[in-house]
Amino acid sequence: MTGTPLRVGLIGYGLAGSVFHAPLIAATDGLVLDTVVTSNPERQEQARAEFPDVRVAATPDELFERAGELDLIVIASPNKTHVPLATAALKAGLPVVVDKPVSGTAAEARELAALADEHGVLLSVFQNRRWDNDFLTLRKLLADGALGDVWRFESRFERWRPQPKGGWRESGDPAEIGGLLYDLGSHVVDQAVTLFGPVTEVYAEAVVRRDGAETDDDTFLALTHANGVRSHLYVSATTAQLGPRFRVLGSRAGFVKYGLDPQEAALRDGARPGTGSAWGVEEESLWGRLGAGESPVTGGGTAVETVPGDYPAYYAAVAAAVRGTGPNPVTALEAAETLDVLEAARRSARDKVTVTL
Repeated sequence: MTGTPLRVGLIGYGLAGSVFHAPLIAATDGLVLDTVVTSNPERQEQARAEFPDVRVAATPDELFERAGELDLIVIASPNKTHVPLATAALKAGLPVVVDKPVSGTAAEARELAALADEHGVLLSVFQNRRWDNDFLTLRKLLADGALGDVWRFESRFERWRPQPKGGWRESGDPAEIGGLLYDLGSHVVDQAVTLFGPVTEVYAEAVVRRDGAETDDDTFLALTHANGVRSHLYVSATTAQLGPRFRVLGSRAGFVKYGLDPQEAALRDGARPGTGSAWGVEEESLWGRLGAGESPVTGGGTAVETVPGDYPAYYAAVAAAVRGTGPNPVTALEAAETLDVLEAARRSARDKVTVTL
């Protein structure tokens, strides 16, 4: 890195802001966390304790009044605020990172992309799961041709949370853009499209299972990709026995991987990239298995060393993109393609039809 670090304003200091964005920004060479925006007094004190040099603002307007002092805005506030806040930042001429989903509709995402182009600034979407260890491992296997022609991709992001936690993520108000389809679904669909390309057909089931729940908490999507690959994607808060994170079946071999990438748990526990311990490295007992005709549950197939997860790579790429020395790691148009699928899935589940894109 050369030159003065880019000064970052972070809007939102809940789960996304405090666990993911702030630590990753602070750990990135070439970025400095300048200001955190939160109206919550406890979160303000938390930000000051965790980053003693940070400035704190109570409202986004306070941040935008100092737009000339900043080089990048990161939006980690509730989903319904993403579009208005991104619009304000782009119109102020500031590069922007928005947590997923960037918006509630694909049309809004494309409008934001056009606005960013109009002002000549970066608009990137935080799809950190492209840097999960299992995803990076699968990409390497695909690049090596280890599976042959892929026929089916199964991806599960399952949890056991029998009691609703409440909050906007579980609100039934459509304006909140809550529910698992848009939360975890944003991840699994983005991964499927990144791996296997455009989607031509979408079938989905979105169910509300828990007492007191207001929006989908057990959702399934079946995607047909233009190249013939079929993706079966599961996102759930009601899974009492967790399935494999990935099961990928091809003409030559299959790959099965259990367990979630360790980076989120490490960040929640206060670990930080670049502070000594190996980042994103998984223990050998959780490595996936590659084979044909064997059961991975009984040790069949060959263990495949997991590529370390690398969330820090996202913000390193953002810093390079803002400086004009590298590409945007996740564009708003890519996010719009994911939203096309999510909107089709919502319609499919509602109308009990298969939707053609």
